[in-house]
Amino acid sequence: MKNTYFLLSLMVALVLGLAAWSTPDENDWERKVDATVLQEAQQGQNVEFLVVMAEQADVSHAKTLKTKEAKGTYVFNTLQQTALRTQAQLTTILEQNNADFRSFVIVNAVWVKGDINLIQAIAQLNEVAELQANPTTQFQAPRQEAEDPGRSPSAIEWGITRIGADDVWAEGYTGQGIIVAGQDTGYEWDHPALIKNYKGWDGTNVDHNYNWHDAIHSNGGNNPCGVDSTEPCDDNNHGTHTMGTMIGTDGADNQIGVAPGAKFICCRNMDQGNGTPATYLECYNWFLAPTDIMNANPTPSKAPHVINNSWSCPESEGCNSSNWWMMQTAVNNLRNAGVVVVVSAGNSGSSCETIRTPSAIFDESYTVGSTTITDALSNFSSRGPVTVDGSMRMKPDIAAPGSSVRSAVRNGGYATYSGTSMAGPHVAGAIALLLSARPDLIGDVDGIEAALNQAAVAMTTSEGCGGDSSTDVPNNSFGHGRLDILSAILIVATQEIPDLEHKVAIFPNPFQASLSINFVDLKGETSLELFTATGKKVLQENYELSDDFVGSIPVKDLAPGIYFYRVTNGEEIIGGKLVKEQ
Repeated sequence: MKNTYFLLSLMVALVLGLAAWSTPDENDWERKVDATVLQEAQQGQNVEFLVVMAEQADVSHAKTLKTKEAKGTYVFNTLQQTALRTQAQLTTILEQNNADFRSFVIVNAVWVKGDINLIQAIAQLNEVAELQANPTTQFQAPRQEAEDPGRSPSAIEWGITRIGADDVWAEGYTGQGIIVAGQDTGYEWDHPALIKNYKGWDGTNVDHNYNWHDAIHSNGGNNPCGVDSTEPCDDNNHGTHTMGTMIGTDGADNQIGVAPGAKFICCRNMDQGNGTPATYLECYNWFLAPTDIMNANPTPSKAPHVINNSWSCPESEGCNSSNWWMMQTAVNNLRNAGVVVVVSAGNSGSSCETIRTPSAIFDESYTVGSTTITDALSNFSSRGPVTVDGSMRMKPDIAAPGSSVRSAVRNGGYATYSGTSMAGPHVAGAIALLLSARPDLIGDVDGIEAALNQAAVAMTTSEGCGGDSSTDVPNNSFGHGRLDILSAILIVATQEIPDLEHKVAIFPNPFQASLSINFVDLKGETSLELFTATGKKVLQENYELSDDFVGSIPVKDLAPGIYFYRVTNGEEIIGGKLVKEQ
């Protein structure tokens, strides 16, 4: 009897213990909430935070679509449908509590400001993955070297000529038909060097719908642009300077922009240099499908072709390994939508492993280091590899002029700044030139980046970042090298149809006295043309092929330098870059 009672008691105890163990913790929702957010809210404060939904849409199918408009529409519709479905219950709670909130689709998340009771109600939703902090961040300001009191130079700025942009202009390509974008401290849209390129200006009237968005909704009350500005405004000079380098020209002596025929749209993501993860995401969100000035009627077909991002979101200020994925998702979704995301590498050089902040660290970003007028790497330019996320990813992707760059600033002025903030706009402007010359590349982000990488002027370094040797290209200092937009356009001009890629071999490269040629599986009339870096044809060989061909061409009389070849077989064309050594 005692044994029976003992066994019964033991079973009851086990059941009660199991029940106690399996009962949900009433404070389980707290695990979803960032510790800082929770602490501040428990002290009775209204806190701003990001509600991250558990479901994030997969838009990788966009890669199979042919046009930028098709990609952008698919990406936006897919993201929007996911957000509307999964955010519905959250939105109801927020509206019932008269809470301040803004919904995003670029990442399935919602910015919210509320108290501890609202936080608890949100965190208890099954659709919610986590509540993240939204701390203020500050970009790395470039060094201002000299103000120009009003005297205008009479020459094209050195960075433009160094990358060959003026030679591209001479061929008739100035960025016409292409939309560049910037998210920064704002923009003085009616600056003499910018107004003609503002997409909302027709020469007589201005329309800011779909051309401007302000992500600054609150501040300390001392911002010259205020909040929710209904027209582009720059509270810092930085944004105006970067846009000037992309597209600026006053039609006279101030030729400061790489793509003076392009148009621009813009978004303010910083309050006098201070941004938050939410303001950065909000501008990314707007660029995916720009809206009217009331933030309504998003239209993905109005998305820009390229976005310049001369800012960083440092770990020390709140962007950390727990939330990097959000910024990365935003960049990746824009890339899938056919938009190139150009990002400055940062100004934390000259040590290695100093590219450490979003969005520069991501593989999906096109990251830009800075060079000087002598093609040296700027001392301040951040180097790779990316170790902060454990990836050892090689960065930057490319380098461009960033030291002593003269461009526009507020009140119609001009100034000279140094920073990778100045290098990125050279690349964004160069992409506009490339797309005006080759509109078939629009929306092909991989193809655009590949063309710039292949054409870059190879730069080596003995810094040894990431184990780089003194001959490695690409490397963790210059990436693939210094930007050369003229060469990029010449390269893609010889690559109209890539079907011959595995049928043609021209070697060695670099070459000296002769070039060897190998044609495989080609029949009929075939030509080989060789061009200088400025587009002058220096050689043409014609062949009538009935079988595989192996031959050579003497080229010892050619001057050392860069050359481009084009092989044509019927309607098939392929080309590439060659280097003649001394």
